[in-house]
Amino acid sequence: MTQGAVAQQVRSLEALLKIKLFDRQPRGLSLTDEGRRYLPPLRRALDMIAEATENLAPRDAVVTISATPSFATRWLVPRLGVFAEEHPNIRVRLDASNALANFQTDGVDLAIRQGKPPFGPGLIAEPLFSTELIAVCHPDLTTGPDPIKSQQDLKHHVLLEDTHGQWPLFLEATLSDSQVAETKKMNFSQTSLAIDAAVARQGVALTNRAFVEMDLKANRLVQPFPASLPTEDGYFVVAPREPRNAVIVAIVREWLINQTSSVI
Repeated sequence: MTQGAVAQQVRSLEALLKIKLFDRQPRGLSLTDEGRRYLPPLRRALDMIAEATENLAPRDAVVTISATPSFATRWLVPRLGVFAEEHPNIRVRLDASNALANFQTDGVDLAIRQGKPPFGPGLIAEPLFSTELIAVCHPDLTTGPDPIKSQQDLKHHVLLEDTHGQWPLFLEATLSDSQVAETKKMNFSQTSLAIDAAVARQGVALTNRAFVEMDLKANRLVQPFPASLPTEDGYFVVAPREPRNAVIVAIVREWLINQTSSVI
């Protein structure tokens, strides 16, 4: 619209409301007191209309997911190809970090967190899957020298330890053989690295079952004995109660939760 057409629309609005919205001065316009009171609610209403329109027909929407490096590497990244095929108009930005996400300042839309809710005021947490720790190793370690058939056989092998340090708890809960606790260990800064070492025949890793689901199916790893250790700290999908893009966040959150149906 031209400037003259806009001016005509404003005059029509003032006539309809029977008030002056602007003081007309030689060098321009300034809002009257009534105009200043009228502006904020109108701006909010127009913003809501714009947001509703954008959410109704998202185009090339971007969603940022925050997750720990191990969760991202072992669980999320292998599934993102399926998400891209099912939702070609939503691009995923993955922030893999051990630092907690700040939804107000980091631009994060969804976060995957391990623990027990609540995770903070104004946040909604929905369960993704529980944590069940199992021992895994390369298939060769179950048939070679000193084969692993039970927990007692771990004393002959290297225990691959991550920063969670759960091996002592696992051994205490599943057997009483103190010699196993004295076996050799190799330490890693991330769970995914310990799993990679297990795939490379370097020892036995203790990890969340969900993280090695695909490796077990492909026989890259095996669970040499059935003992497991459930823990109280599960994985949750966390998002603000009022996200920036509610429709996109809801789509991604539902997709993430649906993916857990395949966890063995």
